Formats: sequence, C-alpha cells, structure tokens
Amino acid sequence: MTIEKTIQTVKDFFAAIGRGDRKSLLALVAEDIEWIIPGEDWPLAGTYRGHAGLANLLETASKSIETSTEPREFIALGDRVLVVGSARGRIKATKKTFEDDWIFAITVRDGRLTNIREYVDTQALARASQMDASGPA
Repeated sequence: MTIEKTIQTVKDFFAAIGRGDRKSLLALVAEDIEWIIPGEDWPLAGTYRGHAGLANLLETASKSIETSTEPREFIALGDRVLVVGSARGRIKATKKTFEDDWIFAITVRDGRLTNIREYVDTQALARASQMDASGPA
C-alpha cells in the first residue's frame, strides 16, 4: 500500500467519525483493532479491542461526550500515520467543556487500521469530567 493510500485510509476513518458512520468505521478497521486511550477519571479512557471493543467505545462516547475533532496534519512513514489535531467538546454528565490538542499514532495494514494510540490532554478531559461539589454545572 502506498503512503498516499495509507493516509487516505486514515482520512476516511476521521471522516466516518465526523459523520457518525459506524458501518464505514467498522469497514476501515481490522477485526483485531486495538485502540488505546490513556488516562483516568474520564469516560473514554481505556483499551478497546476488536469490533466489539470499538462498538463499546462508540456507544460510551455517544452517551458521555459531545465532541468535534479537527485533524490538521497527517505524517506517514511506512504503515504508520501520525495525525495532529485538536478537539472541543462537552462532558454530558458535568456539562463542562474542554479543549485539547492531540496526536493519534495509527498503524494501517492491508488497508485497515490495526492499532490506534491516542496522545491527548488527559488532564483537561479529567477536569471536565469531575463533578463540582454542588453537582453538574
């Protein structure tokens, strides 16, 4: 697979996320996908494996967070793509907003994403997820 096709696969993945198109997302990821989201004290932190794990992540995300992501830069070498971007959103339970810059390290093999590792501002997300003493804002 050429680097251009690898980058296009990743761009298609982010486009499907933006549309909320789960069918296209599943078509773009390997059966044994591993998606790692670091952190503690926020709803999406964890390791998600396989199509069932991805479905779980998407379900958890739709219930707990509103977000828009903006991938701005795609850097590829072989089967690895680094995506640099930013996100803005709101944690539904607390009604608190967040902004964070992120990098996704993505591996693509045979035209499908096999591994995603997020590097995000976990502190900003954890802060937005914490309830105030008086409850949600």
